[in-house]
Amino acid sequence: MIFRTFGVLAGSFVVLFLLPLGLSALLYALGSAPRDWQAADRSSAGLLPPAAQQPEAVVRVFAARTVRWRGIFASHCWIVVKPKGADAYTRYDYTAWGQPIRVNGFVADGRWFGRAPELVFAADGALAERAIPKIREAISGYGFAAIGDYRAWPGPNSNTFVAAVMAAVPELDAKLPTTALGKDYPYDGRWVALTPSKTGLRVTAGGYGGVTLGWMEGLEINVLGAVFGLEFRSPAINLPGLGRFGVDRA
Repeated sequence: MIFRTFGVLAGSFVVLFLLPLGLSALLYALGSAPRDWQAADRSSAGLLPPAAQQPEAVVRVFAARTVRWRGIFASHCWIVVKPKGADAYTRYDYTAWGQPIRVNGFVADGRWFGRAPELVFAADGALAERAIPKIREAISGYGFAAIGDYRAWPGPNSNTFVAAVMAAVPELDAKLPTTALGKDYPYDGRWVALTPSKTGLRVTAGGYGGVTLGWMEGLEINVLGAVFGLEFRSPAINLPGLGRFGVDRA
């Protein structure tokens, strides 16, 4: 019985984690993703109109596959805001160099070293106006803002930062991609806590592994940062490295 259970668990790990990661690595090897990060394109991906042409307040959360081979399994997320009437966007990233919280270090909707971003969350008008002060407050109070705080794995990293801000701002009614390695790091110090959406429970072993169950997040199983997930609200399956397959989110 014990050996049968172990065999089932081992087989499930191979099918749900190792095979998707292997396929993602193969696609990377055969694809045209930039290898030279220094010369990679960081120009606008055309996802935002010029700020002067958008009088309303704007909030966006973007994610893009990260640099070089790390893009096989991981994404980088960031936040963009523009208050009503402002003539410029403000972009917030959390990076491994310089001051961790980087303001306007890159184009608001720029490619992340050659990788085009995807939209995670969007709000305009009154909803964005309500969210922006809360976003700025969460950023100013973020607990890992000192030089040396950044850790690529298991966190706190760029995705930990964005996850913490989104958890503090109810208007940001979305979830980060399961490829956002580091999003499950316990930035608040609690290994057992409500999910960021407050619709379920997250149990994490310091970001190295854990389980999340919630209406917004669905079921997510984290093994060393690789996440297998099932979404309920907009039915979908999330595979490590490969990302999301399912119904488009509203």
